[in-house]
Amino acid sequence: MTEAAVIGAGVAGLCLATELAARGAAVRLIDPQAAPGPHACSWWAGGMLAPCCEGETAEEPVLRLGLDAADWWEAQGVAVARRGTLVVALGRDRRELDRFARRTGGHRMLDADGLAELEPDLAGRVDRALFFPDEAHLDPRAALTHLRDRLDRQGLCTDGPAAALPPLRFDCRGLAARDALPDLRGVRGEMAVLRSADIALSRPVRLLHPRHPLYLVPRGDGRYMLGATQIESGARGPARVRSVLELLSALYALHPAFGEAELIEIGADARPAFPDNLPRLRRKGGTVYVNGLFRHGFLLAPALARMAADLALAGKSPELLDEDHG
Repeated sequence: MTEAAVIGAGVAGLCLATELAARGAAVRLIDPQAAPGPHACSWWAGGMLAPCCEGETAEEPVLRLGLDAADWWEAQGVAVARRGTLVVALGRDRRELDRFARRTGGHRMLDADGLAELEPDLAGRVDRALFFPDEAHLDPRAALTHLRDRLDRQGLCTDGPAAALPPLRFDCRGLAARDALPDLRGVRGEMAVLRSADIALSRPVRLLHPRHPLYLVPRGDGRYMLGATQIESGARGPARVRSVLELLSALYALHPAFGEAELIEIGADARPAFPDNLPRLRRKGGTVYVNGLFRHGFLLAPALARMAADLALAGKSPELLDEDHG
């Protein structure tokens, strides 16, 4: 039986430990925290499994490798909502919708009636929308907790320092791995969790805006995740007032009824990214670094986990593998 240590229990580490254990490896998941929480950037994720939408700006592997993400999460027993994604634009920004349509696929254009049929509470707010019917979303916090609890029940989790490790080690520490990956950078995002009794949306809505684009992801019971800014910074401190004001102003423009919503949480964190914003498996000695998920954590972590498991257990060299860099 292959023995492996997975260091770091964010979305990358949890997916990898889950994949290795499912293939019969003896896994130790090592993290100083006993449970998922605000200390991990994946706690603040939107949870959109939206490869087609990401194709607007992301490289081709993001779309291709993300297509199976919803199936993987469902296979682990995580609740996945397969209701698609809506992309809208307001007023003078309507041309942004045409630009988005040209850069993406897997969508159809809705008129005002078609939009009202899908999301009645947006009726009258916009006259056109792009609908991506094959996309999905999940609750990141519930997903992380589900994977961690299952691994804990299997006796695979260790709280504390990574001592006396087996020869096969996977480092999934995110930005903390900059001590070994000098080209890893942080991309900061601010987000908010709110509750509204006046607006009911059943699928993620992306509002296109040349300066302040946002996404709004339903969490059930009137709760929504609102995000996210994208700032070139590794700072992990509290959210900035200006960023939150910009997000809330754009949300109010989407629908003024959100002005009466309850603001439950405001959070910020920095996501790890390589220069091309694509993830990597980077092998340095006996350690394989699994990192660089950028803003595609829940979308690409399953594919990266499968690649790392293939490398460790079947000797297959995956497309996103870099051998010893410095």
